Amino acid sequence: MHFATKALRVGQDPDPKYKAVVPPIYQSSTFAWEDLDHIPRIDYSRCQNPNRDMLEQVIAALENGEHCTIYSSGMAAVAACFALLKQGDHLLVANDIYGGTFRLAEKYLPRQGITYSSFDAQDADSIKSVVQPTSKMLIFEGPTNPTMRVPDIAKVVNAAKEAGLIVVFDNTFASPALQNPLDLGVDIVLHSTTKYISGHSDVVGGATITNDEKLAYEIFEWNKAFGCNPSPFDNWLSLRGARTLSVRMERHCQNAQAIAEALEANPKVTKVHYPGLPSHPDHETAKKQMSGFGGMVSIEFATVEEARWVAENAKVFLLAESLGGVESLIAYPPLMSHATMTEEQRVARGIPPTMLRLSVGIEDVRDLIEDISQSIDSYHKRNNSLDQ
Repeated sequence: MHFATKALRVGQDPDPKYKAVVPPIYQSSTFAWEDLDHIPRIDYSRCQNPNRDMLEQVIAALENGEHCTIYSSGMAAVAACFALLKQGDHLLVANDIYGGTFRLAEKYLPRQGITYSSFDAQDADSIKSVVQPTSKMLIFEGPTNPTMRVPDIAKVVNAAKEAGLIVVFDNTFASPALQNPLDLGVDIVLHSTTKYISGHSDVVGGATITNDEKLAYEIFEWNKAFGCNPSPFDNWLSLRGARTLSVRMERHCQNAQAIAEALEANPKVTKVHYPGLPSHPDHETAKKQMSGFGGMVSIEFATVEEARWVAENAKVFLLAESLGGVESLIAYPPLMSHATMTEEQRVARGIPPTMLRLSVGIEDVRDLIEDISQSIDSYHKRNNSLDQ
């Protein structure tokens, strides 16, 4: 089956009793045993639930993977991957990584005796300079948050494999509709399913997908032990979202491309970061490994004052954290996704205080372009009137 068909058919046959087309919600904490000689595959919802099982089957299929584990958040999925490490191990973290992943590596892993070093995912050779005898894992992402860089996944994988590392890739920004890192040699793909997979800003969740049976077992057992499982209803909501992922991503990509082109042509915008633009440094890499350029755009302005004004004066774009929903959002990374970093750390990673991140939704793109343009223009009209 092709992608859009998988999203609607894998693991979702009509229920055997009533033939419901939409899967029912199994809002039960426990499930009866037939007898003590046959342990049921699903007996307690912390360990497994029919709604979670369906969602895991679908996401595994969409990522071309064999095994999927679902979590109560994207950060729980990251923590599950890091749980494969033990005291004395060393981790390699891309310097261009989500702020929450950075916080986990910077603040909490050292308490467990796990150290980390940063590497440049745009330069696979940089791995050789930081890898250590105790290095066990490498984690990176792309397009990156919020700088929108697109690392060459296969090159990073090859360099990591030479060092014998487990390779983890955060595919949240692309979603499985646009990019399948397992096909490029990644060991574990993770998602914040809160974002594009669920797609409606009404549920929080995470997922890991792998083709390695041993890694899958260890991750699943960690999730069962720590109880990072979402509720049946949360799983049902995420499955409902995944069923429309293909068509939503088409619209996200179309809208983001149009907005990026309009903003790049606007002389009041200092810089536009979007891999669909030929001017983007990773445009050719994105064309090679992605089937679309995504719904995320970052923009920079001349001053912090202007960036904050534009964020606060948009009308259709909402000022809010998160991304990947059907509605368009503006985020200010220094106070949102990357607040855990110091300004010096953010600037070193290409995140100046003049940057905004746009999660482009599925509204009419004419309204979105008009909205962001009026917010920019209103700042300059205000300044001109003050100067007079």
